[in-house]
Amino acid sequence: MYAFALCLDRRYLVPGLATVTALADSLTPRARRCVALRVLTLDLTRSEAVLLAGLARRIGFGSFDLARRSPLRTARMADASYISVATYLRFEFTAEFVRRPYVIYVDADTLARGDLSTPLSDLPRGEVGAVRDEFVPSVGDSHALPGVAERWPHLKGRPYYNAGLLWAHVADLPQVRRGVSRALAWHRHHIHHNDQDALNLWLLHTGRVRPVAAGYNRFELGRFLERGNWVRRVAARSPRPDTSAHLVHFVGPEKPWQRSCPRTEDVREYRAHLRRTMRHVRALGSLHAEQPELR
Repeated sequence: MYAFALCLDRRYLVPGLATVTALADSLTPRARRCVALRVLTLDLTRSEAVLLAGLARRIGFGSFDLARRSPLRTARMADASYISVATYLRFEFTAEFVRRPYVIYVDADTLARGDLSTPLSDLPRGEVGAVRDEFVPSVGDSHALPGVAERWPHLKGRPYYNAGLLWAHVADLPQVRRGVSRALAWHRHHIHHNDQDALNLWLLHTGRVRPVAAGYNRFELGRFLERGNWVRRVAARSPRPDTSAHLVHFVGPEKPWQRSCPRTEDVREYRAHLRRTMRHVRALGSLHAEQPELR
């Protein structure tokens, strides 16, 4: 009935493998067999694609496919400090490739803990499901969408959404792609958070969004508290771990697979999961996925 969609480059292969296994673990074996996994990439090799296909088959997904795509020609990377242009591939999924009526896009720096498909049950055609951003809950709150609140005062205070987890009807993907492309072409100077800002520009001007409960895309905040208290001023919730969250999102430059990342409770959970993922990889007899930085 639906497909999980991921965008991976070679730098995110190992985290992508962990994301795939977490998505599988979030479902019962029976439900897993009805779900497809679709991956778009800029640069994964054939052997790496074979590894992903083998893992998807081993853990029980009903269907897998991978394709190489190029990002939008209008793509603008205002912030490339730790994000690659592969992030724009989220707009390149098509009905012909997905071959399911619904798609759930998931970032590769996440840890799924529960069933992510529930928001599809009340998602109307023409709307994209998204969770409000925890660091930038509203337009005009931060560096996101620079100049938008001044140019269009009626948009100040409107919800701003995180693009790390999205729900959509595949039939609506072409209009999302066109809308984002136009936003990039016409309003490039309002882009700060790359494709996320472009998506929000389209959502703001069309209203085609279905808000999803915050528990489906919770930020891991403990890493930031290790470096200072600024997160307490900007976060939309308590920095304590949310054990009921369906998905934990490791936003920011410090990632849980990096040795230098603070070992918060959620990071320790992620690392334990990553070690289990690498056991799957070893069982497949693959040498193509390098060991992650952590020990």
